[in-house]
Amino acid sequence: DSGSNGANESGWGSEANSEGILGFALDADAGTLKYYWNNSLVRTDSTLTANIEYFPSANLTNSGGNIWSVAYFNFGQDSSFAGTKTAQGNKDGNGIGDFYYSPPSGHLALCSANLPEPTIGQNSATQAGNHFSTVLYTGNGSTQTVSGVGFKPDLVWKKSRSNVVHHTWTDAVRGVGKDLFSSSTSLESNDTNGVTAFTSDGFSMSSSTNHNVNSQTYVSWNWLGANTTASNGTGATTSTVSANQTAGFSIVSWTGTGSATTLGHGLSAAPELVIVKNRTDSREWAIYNAINGATGQLYFTGGAFSSNSGSFNNTAPTSTVFTVNSDQTTNESGDSMIAYCWHSVEGYSKIGQYVGNSNNDGPYVHTGFKPAWIMLKNTGASANWRMHDIIRQPHNTGGGHLLQSNQASAEVTSEYDMDFLSNGFKIRSSDSYENGSGNTFLYLAFAKAPSKYSNAG
Repeated sequence: DSGSNGANESGWGSEANSEGILGFALDADAGTLKYYWNNSLVRTDSTLTANIEYFPSANLTNSGGNIWSVAYFNFGQDSSFAGTKTAQGNKDGNGIGDFYYSPPSGHLALCSANLPEPTIGQNSATQAGNHFSTVLYTGNGSTQTVSGVGFKPDLVWKKSRSNVVHHTWTDAVRGVGKDLFSSSTSLESNDTNGVTAFTSDGFSMSSSTNHNVNSQTYVSWNWLGANTTASNGTGATTSTVSANQTAGFSIVSWTGTGSATTLGHGLSAAPELVIVKNRTDSREWAIYNAINGATGQLYFTGGAFSSNSGSFNNTAPTSTVFTVNSDQTTNESGDSMIAYCWHSVEGYSKIGQYVGNSNNDGPYVHTGFKPAWIMLKNTGASANWRMHDIIRQPHNTGGGHLLQSNQASAEVTSEYDMDFLSNGFKIRSSDSYENGSGNTFLYLAFAKAPSKYSNAG
């Protein structure tokens, strides 16, 4: 930036009190920020935490008398600083930008063109919509095939928007006609009138009250797995897995052992979210997340994170296996178990956290993409899991379209909770479920488009 009459900063000497160009070079990998005054290095801050996100900001103050500090900023768009200097036209190492001085070697202009090409994105082999999608449909009370998913799904999570019925989970590893309910602790239900087939572009149904009641409106959230299963012997207990390594998602089934064991998950990186359900008995859904760690679990029924070594054996997942212990929710002896595993994929999915401020002007959360779907949980309080998507909320205005994973209730449209943005989301509610002051919130988000290609939101 170009500044005049700037306030003196400790350690900079007197340079900052005169007119000149103050430059910043951030190395997020090394955790360093270098300060330049008129192209001379004057300070290096090596105390930054490596590999976390930083955002530029400035605070200008009156420098005394009637003289005010004035600054013109250039992030690579204008080396003339709004006509106050003679433009020099220097570019970064990628040939991008317009800088007064040449950027230090290895440092690039802060712009979308310099973002890395995502594995899942517009110029990649697959798009976000090839791995996750949201589809709305209206029940007909008979047989029906829902299309428009964009792929053959391996997991279909659906909910009636207009009526009080359970959330249903159907997956290709357990097979069609077998439902689990995140809004209930009940065991697996055989429903031959539910999902009858996974098709190349969606799924078929019959007349089930949870899936296809005449005139009721529904939402279906769909994930791509491998479209096939494989035996995985990486862990101490053999599992059956459908794994989509590109999208960081897998479905894992096994028979409970009643004691600590490891299970292969089939992914290329450690899962950051593992959702486990006992299919044989009525048990809680036990959920591991990387934010709270493996010393306990969350439950879909809404309780706060609680310590319990019996769930995940105090052992975080690795790039090959996750660990369960003797708890009936995660590994009851002889029972059929199922787990859904996710890890973040840059530009496509993000599992992260934010801290609430209990204000309608809530936290901004950077995901690195425009979200298509977001699930939130207050990890420190008894609070519902909440789901939002841009298909039910296509605009950042008006009422929200809230569903809660542990509630069979119909969609709530009377409150507005968040804005979907081009590179993340912003909380617009002060309630404790999504923005309790000082509370830590876990979120799982999937992309509509990576920031490199998304439009402003």
